[in-house]
Amino acid sequence: MRYRQIGSDPETRREVSVLCFGAMLLGTAVDEAASFALLDRFVAAGGTFLDTANNYAFWLTGSQGGESEAVLGRWRRSRGITDEVVVATKLGARPRRPGTSFEDSARLASVEGLSERAIRASALRSRDSLGTERIDLLYAHLDDPSTPLRETIEAFARGVDAGTVGLLGVSNQWAWRVEQARALAAEAGVPGYEVMQYHLSYLRPRTDLPGRRSPDGEPGLASGDVLSYLRAKPAVTPVVYSPLLRGAYTRDDRPLGSEYDHPGTAARLRALRDVAQQTGATANQVVLAWLLGGTIPMIPLLSASRVEQLDESLEAVDLELTAEQPAVLDAAR
Repeated sequence: MRYRQIGSDPETRREVSVLCFGAMLLGTAVDEAASFALLDRFVAAGGTFLDTANNYAFWLTGSQGGESEAVLGRWRRSRGITDEVVVATKLGARPRRPGTSFEDSARLASVEGLSERAIRASALRSRDSLGTERIDLLYAHLDDPSTPLRETIEAFARGVDAGTVGLLGVSNQWAWRVEQARALAAEAGVPGYEVMQYHLSYLRPRTDLPGRRSPDGEPGLASGDVLSYLRAKPAVTPVVYSPLLRGAYTRDDRPLGSEYDHPGTAARLRALRDVAQQTGATANQVVLAWLLGGTIPMIPLLSASRVEQLDESLEAVDLELTAEQPAVLDAAR
């Protein structure tokens, strides 16, 4: 395993593995025994970075979420895990009531949002579920234009000041909103967002399809908005979710969605398969190596339901692409 530092403050910065394991489906689609086996394998391989959210996975259970955090908490306690593993969670998108559909959760009126009250209550609930004194990394899961940004920033900062929270992060928000938030935090002399979590994979999605929460579409690294921001802010760490497109690179039963229905997809798939053949690696491993070794090094957020799937991803850490291979991958249109 390889490692990198996230955060800049000596009090809160952490060294984490270059791969992060996502616990979204643990405790729901993946039962507890299988969840523990996956977590044990990840840590045995040197993994030290785990990711969850306070609403995972409400759409499977009809609950408000929290099953994933609870499983992580039971695993930590049963294994005696303390500060050697960094656990990130998110708040802001938890349904206000059980039975909320995934589609309804796209409406801000249906979720908790990022008010001071919601942040305080959810952070304490997550800390108790995870069984830790401090949440290592806490993300704002989505934007909440109905709450003044200063209120959100000050609420997060109070969590850091109280020792309830370590690092702060943001997910699925436009770069201009992230910059506004970071500027407000800097002006007030309080901690700001230092980690950004967004979707990115090797294939490029269409940008002309509307997003769920905004008529202008949801922000994404592939569209260039956040990617350009990260180029200008090298101290901010990018974490990318769904890098393997839920198995679509290698599984016939996982077709690509309509967002990849454009001519560039075929060209990039040909380039990916060529590089995979040259290296003797799988397409999934090449995608992960490409993300890890790019001009903006990403931390891929992995998911798996079986240990064999996880092992395939873990092996990507040792895959070294030649100087020419990423260039071929990048040039494919």
